[in-house]
Amino acid sequence: MEHQITIEEAGESLLSCAAFLAENIKSSDGHAEAMKEIIPRYLAKNAVDLAAEFANSVADPFTRDRLLVLVAEKCAAIDDDEYAVQLVESIEDFGTRAQANEKLAVQKSLKGEFAKALEYAETLAHADDVFGDIAAHQIEAGDEVAALKTLSRIEFPNAKVVALQNIAHQYLQKGETARAVELLDQAAAAANEIEFTEEKVRALIDLGNHFIEARENGRAIEKFDQAKTAAETLDNQHRDLFLTNIALGFLRAGTLELADRTLDLITDNAQTASTLLGYSHHFRAQNEPDEAAETLEEAYAILKSQKDRDVRDSRGRYNLWATIAIEFARIEKPDRAVEIAQEIIDETAQTTALSNIAQVCAMQSKDQSARQSLNGIADDAQKMFALIGISDAKVQTEKTDEALNYLREAENLSETVPQLASRSAALNELARRFQGLGDAAKARQLLHENLELIPTIRDESSRAVALAQLSDFYEQLNYELNDAEKEILQTLVRQAGG
Repeated sequence: MEHQITIEEAGESLLSCAAFLAENIKSSDGHAEAMKEIIPRYLAKNAVDLAAEFANSVADPFTRDRLLVLVAEKCAAIDDDEYAVQLVESIEDFGTRAQANEKLAVQKSLKGEFAKALEYAETLAHADDVFGDIAAHQIEAGDEVAALKTLSRIEFPNAKVVALQNIAHQYLQKGETARAVELLDQAAAAANEIEFTEEKVRALIDLGNHFIEARENGRAIEKFDQAKTAAETLDNQHRDLFLTNIALGFLRAGTLELADRTLDLITDNAQTASTLLGYSHHFRAQNEPDEAAETLEEAYAILKSQKDRDVRDSRGRYNLWATIAIEFARIEKPDRAVEIAQEIIDETAQTTALSNIAQVCAMQSKDQSARQSLNGIADDAQKMFALIGISDAKVQTEKTDEALNYLREAENLSETVPQLASRSAALNELARRFQGLGDAAKARQLLHENLELIPTIRDESSRAVALAQLSDFYEQLNYELNDAEKEILQTLVRQAGG
């Protein structure tokens, strides 16, 4: 097998060594997984030829084509257009090839090369989204005449609605509200032409939210009302989700009465609870803590009362349960937050809840509650990452000494984590944070420890991925490999058959 990375290169560079190891992985799945990590890093260095060779070495045609899209997109970004076209032509799947051409057009639009972007768009069977992107960038460049001409080429009403809203959003950001509202009105007219009900409802909800942003609450309420009327005709799983977004839109537009009427139309308990959670967010943002707490309790009670036979999505239900628990911490009810989190029977969702509650409590200087939440996490790897999160919270509140203490605790815990890939990832994160807090010596030590750890990872793909990820941190922190570290790489190369 011909290698793109020489033995000498692999012994001198972390990323080169990772690529060399990946080239030697015999499992096609493992090889593909490693290359998905490695190729973007070479693209970041503009090494498109090497990245293309790596992509072509992947056995799975679907993964290969996806990776070639990334390389072609990068070529367009660095103006190697001829090579970009060659790579696109080598993509086997017709749909993926069309997607690649679309990305080339978007890259040229992003760079302000509108003629080239339009040229790529001409090759597409369905170019509406690209025309919308080009028009948005033409507005950024200050050429509204060209933008409107490009918009006129959009055929499908839904794509026109999206494009007009994106441009209106730009005018809102520039403070040109009147012009933004004109464009939103045009988008609303286009929305009336959408035939597919779900697309129309989605467009009307987006329009309502943009009108709120423009402080046109009356127009927003009108759009949400149209969306509600259309959503009520649906009899599929999307109906309740649309009604949730409509209810929350009414609430943000200032009409609790219409929001509640819409809420009453929702049939799924989990979706009702999700809507009430949104109410609670809104009340908290409006500095109405009693209403936020009351609504959140109602959301929790409704979710908990749901019968197993009525659950449409177990994972979604547990994630919503976790989010409700976290929101209790945000409204400064940490004991209730932990209590609800500990009732979650899904371990992943429970850990997510407890970890986030700990961080929220740390931000609020409720350290005892943060510790209580942390102690509820059974898995050492997850507890270690939670400690890193708490340290981040302390950094945000400018409590550097406390942040360092939590980092040291996480470092001690990392030694007990049996999953070597998790330990490697944690050592990277710990190093970056110690560096950020001024302890460069500790950061350098941890990265060296990680390099010593990686050869002990048994899975070939995980080993190559860990090495590639470690290379990011050496580069970000401007660390050079010393002779002992190069020896580790050379040993890895020998073990791989180099």
